[in-house]
Amino acid sequence: MAKSMHTAAWNKLLDQLVEMRLARGWTQQKLAEKIERTQSFVSKIERGERRLDVLEFCQWMHALGIDPAEVISLLAKEV
Repeated sequence: MAKSMHTAAWNKLLDQLVEMRLARGWTQQKLAEKIERTQSFVSKIERGERRLDVLEFCQWMHALGIDPAEVISLLAKEV
């Protein structure tokens, strides 16, 4: 089994994270401020250089005004 960071599902999640941010017209800096992290943290996540743990994922989704459970439900169908 491939590590999750090297799968099509992981790449799709990363694409969706970027799309969700851009749909709100936010820069990486704005999202970083909302989640009280640095812009480089957001960049590393979006480029797949760093993983999000479940709590960071929930914080990211809440900052964007998205229910994390809905995103997880969609992701579960992909795996």
